[in-house]
Amino acid sequence: MGARLLRQGVLYDTTRSFRFVITKSVLRWQIVPPAMLAAQMDKLITMSRMPNVSVGIVPLSAPMADLPSSSFVLFDTNLAIIEIPHAEVTTSESRDVELYVSKFDGFESVAVMDGEMRALASGIRDDFLRQQETG
Repeated sequence: MGARLLRQGVLYDTTRSFRFVITKSVLRWQIVPPAMLAAQMDKLITMSRMPNVSVGIVPLSAPMADLPSSSFVLFDTNLAIIEIPHAEVTTSESRDVELYVSKFDGFESVAVMDGEMRALASGIRDDFLRQQETG
């Protein structure tokens, strides 16, 4: 089994919970062919229906209190992993982790969730499928 599948397997462990927040703009980046992006939207929609997974999308119209300057992962309030162009920074310093918890909470507070999130992701998926058909 591939490393990615092994990593994704943890999502099915219902003793754990996961919260994801993604900006709409990043979902539109065409770094792979439209068909692959459409499949990723389907996966995102499917994941959002799992009982231990929450997925939010920050729409372009959302009032932003902070800038999404880099992607990051939080492990509770104990550890943050920040991805920057040339490195991955790991920190367990409470002051640093609190900064990213605050950023996450701000983005999550303006994100659309549940049915509204799935409708937004479906629209993006359908745009990619149309692009593939006409491209």
